[in-house]
Amino acid sequence: MRSNNGITRRDWLRGAIAVGALAASGAGMSAPTPIKRAIPSSGELLPVIGLGTYQTFDAGSTPSERAPLREVLREFVDLGGSMLDSSPMYGRSEEVAGDLAAELGVQKKLFHATKIWTSGREGGLAQMERSFRRMRVAHMDLMQIHNLVDWRTHLATLREWKQQGKIRYLGVTHYTDSAYDELERVLNAEALDFVQLNFSIVERAAEKRLLPLAMERRVAVIANRPFAQAGLFSKVRGKDLPPWAEEFDCDSWAQFFLKFIVSHSAITCVIPATGNVKHLRENMYAGTGRLPDATMRERMARHVASL
Repeated sequence: MRSNNGITRRDWLRGAIAVGALAASGAGMSAPTPIKRAIPSSGELLPVIGLGTYQTFDAGSTPSERAPLREVLREFVDLGGSMLDSSPMYGRSEEVAGDLAAELGVQKKLFHATKIWTSGREGGLAQMERSFRRMRVAHMDLMQIHNLVDWRTHLATLREWKQQGKIRYLGVTHYTDSAYDELERVLNAEALDFVQLNFSIVERAAEKRLLPLAMERRVAVIANRPFAQAGLFSKVRGKDLPPWAEEFDCDSWAQFFLKFIVSHSAITCVIPATGNVKHLRENMYAGTGRLPDATMRERMARHVASL
């Protein structure tokens, strides 16, 4: 079966492997154009598959510890990725991501996103300045208030920094359904560029109020926890994909779960984290080809619930 890009899925995966093999020699080859969505506040386009750094990029400084992550980041950019999301609470992830991006010379190809995770204006300023140094950027594409910690204080600072050109976009995040009432209040009351929240085929509470509200308020949505903290892979271990997954160009369970997310019209980007190049390639393919429509999405959810 051929995708909307006119190539078979097998061809694409073969090409993705070749891209990784040729990158070290400086050679290159084209890959399918990734699906992109517009950031509502600006119209800027982002590929729908990004790269999270939680746990995976919290690595040491030795070459052996960083080599797999270096290849993940190289492949991510080679396959058209740009959104790189981190946080001060992710251990050394900001530093590792910044070092590797600088070594690879890909900083200008990335959309750098990180977060504030502290209380108080002065603490927030100091933490953001450290994040800039660790990620090796002069300007941050997106600064988010992590888990709404002291959000009123930090939002005022972020607006100042945006006006000064230090950041391009601002937003808020959370990763649990229990925070949705507060997220809803913030979305209703404040002008934001982004909101980041948990959303997966088994965590769909955001569909009830927050995703429609984000569309109404013209706020970009980043989906975190796309695999329900890897719980989805335990659920499907040893089980084959349904044959009808071919109808939306899906070859793996990771693609199945990611395509469910990015096929929702409110989702701008999803940020699966991985330190494995093979898994990175699978994830990136989820952002190409055909996506399931609303009827198919419900069929997908019913199927996973039945397993």
